[in-house]
Amino acid sequence: MTQILYSKPIVDLEVGELKKAIQALNSPPKLKVILVGSNPSSKIYVRRKKEFCEKIGAECEIIRKNDDFTPEELKTLLKEINQDDSVNGCLVQLPLPAQFDGFDFQELISPQKDVDGFHKDNIFSIYKKTSGEFLLPCTPIGIIKLLEHYKISAKCKNVVIIGRSLIVGKPLSMMLSNLDATVTLCHSKTNNLRALTNQADIIISAVGEPRFLTSDYFNDSKDQIIVDVGISSMKNNKITGDVDFENVKDKVNSITPVPGGVGPMTILSLAKNLVKSAQIQRTNKKA
Repeated sequence: MTQILYSKPIVDLEVGELKKAIQALNSPPKLKVILVGSNPSSKIYVRRKKEFCEKIGAECEIIRKNDDFTPEELKTLLKEINQDDSVNGCLVQLPLPAQFDGFDFQELISPQKDVDGFHKDNIFSIYKKTSGEFLLPCTPIGIIKLLEHYKISAKCKNVVIIGRSLIVGKPLSMMLSNLDATVTLCHSKTNNLRALTNQADIIISAVGEPRFLTSDYFNDSKDQIIVDVGISSMKNNKITGDVDFENVKDKVNSITPVPGGVGPMTILSLAKNLVKSAQIQRTNKKA
């Protein structure tokens, strides 16, 4: 029988640990989320982040800006947040309006407050296989935590990642490589994608195209592991992932659902990064 890789058991376990960690800090960590524009999905994501922070006893302030907010204004706002010792974490909700195209705001966030894990110092720690005071990208570390919980090892496995974004595909490929997986990073111009996914032990899709991966992308061994990062809204207001779940689930060993799979793991990882950032900052302040 196919194993459905639900995130809820992991989140339920981790919530208690995060609450204890926050109590040990003596004061709640604070996150500031910058929301620019009126993207409906962004509003939902931001609300969920705030709700989860409050659930574990952390504070979350949403800073809302109109569509005409400028890169220079964002630069000034991030500088203020960096200098505010009461703020432990900061993130800018994506996507941003067109005027931000090519604007590398992530480097303007202090690496110790970069709870998304996208600052070059945090990313480079993956490249160097360095552990310590680094905040790792939320979705990739959430995926690895999900696999570990279900005792799915990436070691010596052939892993195909579909999607080469800086948010998921590229950092995840490095992190899995550090776990001794053999990783193939695919994208929209990859030839013979079906041939690659058919040969893979683990397939991770972050394409963002609803039901893109149909049953013919997978072999008949029923041994493959599928991690679906994609999330799309259909006309009937239902949420679906990159994988044609109903027609694929009986053909594989394990698969993440959408919703209820990778999404909550990303928010959990964000909260863990916030707590870690507070711990790092308070330790450094005492030193």
